[in-house]
Amino acid sequence: MTDEESREDPPRRRRESDRQFDLPEFAWPLTATVGVLAAASFFWFFRGGYEHASEGQFVGPKVCQQCHPAEFDSWSQTRMANSLTVLLPGEKVEEKRMVGLDPEADYSREEGCLPCHTTGYGLVGGFVSIEETPDLAGVTCEACHGHGGSYARTVMDPEDPTFSTAEAREAGLIYPPTETVCLGCHNSGSPFVGIDYQFDFSERVARGTHQHFKLKYEHGK
Repeated sequence: MTDEESREDPPRRRRESDRQFDLPEFAWPLTATVGVLAAASFFWFFRGGYEHASEGQFVGPKVCQQCHPAEFDSWSQTRMANSLTVLLPGEKVEEKRMVGLDPEADYSREEGCLPCHTTGYGLVGGFVSIEETPDLAGVTCEACHGHGGSYARTVMDPEDPTFSTAEAREAGLIYPPTETVCLGCHNSGSPFVGIDYQFDFSERVARGTHQHFKLKYEHGK
């Protein structure tokens, strides 16, 4: 190798090395876009938005209790609130025997029973088990009024209680609950009623749900 070739060799090697790390022309804009999206996602989830951004998420009755403590206390005494306990061994012994169920068996984990004895079973953010999701055991507020992930603490904001019922309803609140909601469970599919069972909506609403109290804030209809 001549002295001239030797002097030219290091720069040439550097140029070849640089080319090894060259990216295609489209790579830089793509990299920048990904970076912007990642930063935006971080800002939304950790700096902005609501505590539960998922519109399919159940929030549990304790969130409802913050604004409706009297209704919560009344509901907690109902059969709806304690509907999962009837599936436990030793509960409703005679009723179970009459329909051919084993009163000593534990039905609280039976997939066929859980949709109507818990809240949101099989749905995003709904009941999983008594150990993992105890607040969703029983028929809670959201079983009748729709999952709160779309309206609780968002439209229905305790920091700004000036919202209208119409706004909350548009966001997903079911108010008042309709007969169709009740018929999802109160039908002849239950082993405790006959095939000719007829659900009396007005009578059951009057005696089977929580008491209704005058609200501190009127939100319209």
